[in-house]
This record gives sequence, C-alpha cells and structure tokens, in this order.
Amino acid sequence: MAVSETGSPPSIESWIIAPGVAVPAIVGRAVIAEQAALDPAEVRMDATPDDLGVDSLGLVEAVFAIEEAFDISVPFNANDPEASDFDISDVAAIVAAVQGLVRERKG
Repeated sequence: MAVSETGSPPSIESWIIAPGVAVPAIVGRAVIAEQAALDPAEVRMDATPDDLGVDSLGLVEAVFAIEEAFDISVPFNANDPEASDFDISDVAAIVAAVQGLVRERKG
C-alpha cells in the first residue's frame, strides 16, 4: 500500500483529481477499500461488501464518503439496502451506480 509522507495510508481526497472531479472506479474502490481497511488494489470489481468485510455501518460510511467525493445524493436506504435504488451487490455495481448519478448531476 502506498503511504503518505507521514507514513499513513493515502486519504480518499488524494484520489480526487480536482474538486468535484474524480474517476468513479478509482475513487469508489478507494472509498470501499478504506472502509474495509484494505489497499485499493485488493478491491476486486466483482467483490461484494461481505467479501471485503464491510459491515452495514461501513457501507453507510462508504455511501456518505461517495456522496461527498462526487457531490451527489445516493438513493440508499440503510434500513433496507435491498429496497434502495442504489445497487450495492458488488464493487462494479456500486461504481456503475456512481457513474450514473454523476452523469445525471452533470445532465
């Protein structure tokens, strides 16, 4: 895992290219990796949150971080994730959903 000059892992903000502009796959994987305490390179696109050890609280925190990183509102119901319009089945689905929300926002 890459480390900063302070010796700590890079923050999500370091994956953002410019304020409000980021690459969804990279940032999405970085957000999920941070919640799973993994190196982003270890986060496979076909991995589920369960595969990565991300519990429900970590998933909610990841959603908040994604919203902040992309300046979007994620339609995610933490009380009933399966009823949400935001697909959390695996990393690829999360990234695709973020890409869709970013496109809608830029409309």
